[in-house]
Amino acid sequence: MPRVLANATVDVIYRPGPEEKGLTLFSVEVFGREPHDYVRTYRIRAKTDMIAVQEGISRFVAEMEAREEQ
Repeated sequence: MPRVLANATVDVIYRPGPEEKGLTLFSVEVFGREPHDYVRTYRIRAKTDMIAVQEGISRFVAEMEAREEQ
């Protein structure tokens, strides 16, 4: 099975105000490299953008590995 390689970008959809509690909602767009050249967008709640990106890439890798098992 070839290794899944990808890059990601992240945007804030909603950031809770100072009086609110909760996690920031991010849009994480993941771009795979050949042979997994797909683009996926995930909406992820996380404390930081870095955590959101890591989760997005993790979801992408799991999805691509599941496709290869079929």
